[in-house]
Amino acid sequence: MLDTCDSKSLYLLHLADDALILGQNLSHWCGHGPILEQDIAISNIALDLIGLSRQYYQYASERIGNGCTEDKLAYFRESREFYNHLLVERPNGDWGDTIARQFYFDTFHFYQLEALCGSNDNRIKEIATKALKETIYHAQFSAEWIIRLGDGTDESHKRIQKSIKELYPYALEFFTPSDIDVRAYETGVGPDVKGLQSKWSEKIEDILKTATLLPLDEKAIEKQGGKKGIHSEQHGIDLSEMQILARSYPNAKW
Repeated sequence: MLDTCDSKSLYLLHLADDALILGQNLSHWCGHGPILEQDIAISNIALDLIGLSRQYYQYASERIGNGCTEDKLAYFRESREFYNHLLVERPNGDWGDTIARQFYFDTFHFYQLEALCGSNDNRIKEIATKALKETIYHAQFSAEWIIRLGDGTDESHKRIQKSIKELYPYALEFFTPSDIDVRAYETGVGPDVKGLQSKWSEKIEDILKTATLLPLDEKAIEKQGGKKGIHSEQHGIDLSEMQILARSYPNAKW
C-alpha cells in the first residue's frame, strides 16, 4: 500500500499515526476515569485526536491514490508500517502514567502544530490551525493535572514523579529527526523538530517546578525507533484490537 507514497504522504501518516494511536489508548479510559468529569474530558480528548487523524489520513489517501482510503490506512497496515512516536503507544497504566504521557505529548503537539501553521502546504496549514485550538485545551488539561498530582498528597506526588521519570526517555524521540522529519523540513512542509526542543523543555520544566516535582533527568537515554516503524509488542496488541472488526469483515457496509 505504501509503495507509491511520496515523502509528504509519509509525513502525513506520521502525524496521523501519533493522533490515532494516542486517541485509541485514551479511549480505553471511557467509563474508567477517576471522576465523571475527568472521564468525559479524557474521552473528548481521545475523540479530538481520532478526528485529527482522520483529516491527515484523508489527505494522505488522496495523495496515494490507487483506491487508498483513510480506513485502509488505519486498519490494514501492519505495525512496521506505522510511524508514530513510541511515547503514544505506551500503556495507559494508572492515571498518573496517562497524564504524564499526555503532558509530554500535548506540550510537543502544541509547538509542532504552531510550526505547522506556517507550512507551505495549505491543506496541512488549515488542519493545524484548527487542531491548535483544541490542543491548547489539551495542554492546559494535562499541565493542570501534573500540578494537581505533584502538589497533592505524598502518594500522588510519589506516583506522578515516577511516571514523569519513566516516560521522559520516550519523549526525547520527539526531537531526533527521522528521514521523514528531515524531508518534511527540507521541503517546507514541517518544522525542524530539533528546533522545538528548547521551548518544549522550558515549558515542561516550568510546570514541573510549579508541581514541586524534580527537573528533567539530563542523563536520560532516549528511546527511539517508532518513527522508523520499530515498535513495542504493545503496539501490535493495540492494532490487533483496533483492526479486528475491519479485517474480519473487510467489505462490510454500515
